[in-house]
Amino acid sequence: PTALAARATAPPPEAIVVNRGVVELETASSAGISVRIAEDLASVVNDGATRRVVPVVGQGSLGNVIDLKLLRGIDMAILQADVLDYAREQKLFAGIDTSISYITKLYNEEFHLLARPEIKSIADLANRKVNVDLRDSGTAITAKRLFDLVKLTVVPVNDAQDVALEKLRTGEIAALAFVAGKPAPLFCDLKGGDGLHFLALPSSSAVTLGYVPARLTTTDYPRLVPQDRAVDTVAVGTVLVVANLQQAPDRHRNVANFVDAFFTGFQSLLEPGHHPKWQEVNLAAEVPGWRRYPPAEQWLQRNLQVAKAPNPEELLSMFARFVDERRQSTGGTPMTQQEKHDLFQQYQRWQTGQPQ
Repeated sequence: PTALAARATAPPPEAIVVNRGVVELETASSAGISVRIAEDLASVVNDGATRRVVPVVGQGSLGNVIDLKLLRGIDMAILQADVLDYAREQKLFAGIDTSISYITKLYNEEFHLLARPEIKSIADLANRKVNVDLRDSGTAITAKRLFDLVKLTVVPVNDAQDVALEKLRTGEIAALAFVAGKPAPLFCDLKGGDGLHFLALPSSSAVTLGYVPARLTTTDYPRLVPQDRAVDTVAVGTVLVVANLQQAPDRHRNVANFVDAFFTGFQSLLEPGHHPKWQEVNLAAEVPGWRRYPPAEQWLQRNLQVAKAPNPEELLSMFARFVDERRQSTGGTPMTQQEKHDLFQQYQRWQTGQPQ
């Protein structure tokens, strides 16, 4: 009877095949780009037999951090760097530093602030209703931090972004904030004829200490941003993180295989047909204060020539030549060496998503 019971409860052979090499990757909502990024990863990693990426849409950034710790089956997640730091600051759970490690820093996500026609600047939002996405979302955390940094008091609203967009049109709220890689799907279908527009975020030393400068341009949103009227904002880095799988050797092996396939096939993600944000990714970029997942670190050590960052002095020299040629072609005033050096440092901070 025992043998019969064992055979009855054993998974069928086809189930074993289907589940072989599966990793579950949690993303943010489809209003942003992380779902698309997960699909791109799946297109590179999935081989139909031994590896498969299963994207899972999460319920908010802090919830995704908790899911990595507690939810059965979640192996990895795409998270904002400031959400990771916030979770540690708030002591979301004990041992967070050892419960989560990172595979790589990904791309930067821009802070979008879409407002009604009568709102001319961010100062006009004082004591007005501003949607900051669902509670504990990455946008809610980032918006709270940024509004505090620019000393702006708003009435936060926590609706899903598609609901907030309708409320913005009807005047129930004055603006909506959204952290997402540009161009964000939420804004791509807006026609721009109803006066909705992006607001610039005033720059200050306090803001740039925690976030990197960014711009929204007509290339990103041709119907919302006029030509030659780019909107200044900031961006935050996103990170591909992994759960502590030391007690789950099969899942650990699956994620290690995922890392090998992802890193080895990374160049194909730069080709047309994949999201343009892959162009920002540097696999060797570090995430200060966090530990890299050992199989990822080992791959980078084995493939230093592939992942090696360019020599900083060579990069600075090429960057300076580019600036000089650009200035000459546009008739601009030549920049001093110090100005070029400062601009290059700003570029490096933007590229890594780490302002400090």
